[in-house]
Amino acid sequence: MLLVDDSIVRGTTSAQIIEMARDVGAAKVYFASAAPPVRHPNVYGIDMPAVNEFIANGRSIEQINQTIGSDRLFYQTLDDLIDVTLQPSSDVTAFDASCFNGEYITGDIDEAYLQKLDDARNDAAKGQSHADDAVIALHNDEAL
Repeated sequence: MLLVDDSIVRGTTSAQIIEMARDVGAAKVYFASAAPPVRHPNVYGIDMPAVNEFIANGRSIEQINQTIGSDRLFYQTLDDLIDVTLQPSSDVTAFDASCFNGEYITGDIDEAYLQKLDDARNDAAKGQSHADDAVIALHNDEAL
């Protein structure tokens, strides 16, 4: 069985889908990502997890394959992704591929900024982000 997903970020969904395929009898499960490995944060508005939560962080493709439990894992290459999306008649000459290659198009992203972003996005920070919010009691007597 070949399963295809748009991307693999944390890998948890991929692993669950592969397990479901095996549960219904798939002898072999191959998994393909239409995107290259996500190894870097997006800093231009896409809410992503912290870098240490990316399955591709510090792992080879074979290690990712073992982690998600597929028999073989295929990733789209960045060059191929760009080639298939560029339109010859378009004025677009480049894409923001920072989450794949770590090259930020604005040129003003440094390690200190990335660390601050990582600190804000990690699961521990998210759990505490509302810990000090005041609790107020609201009551509505109107019947729904």
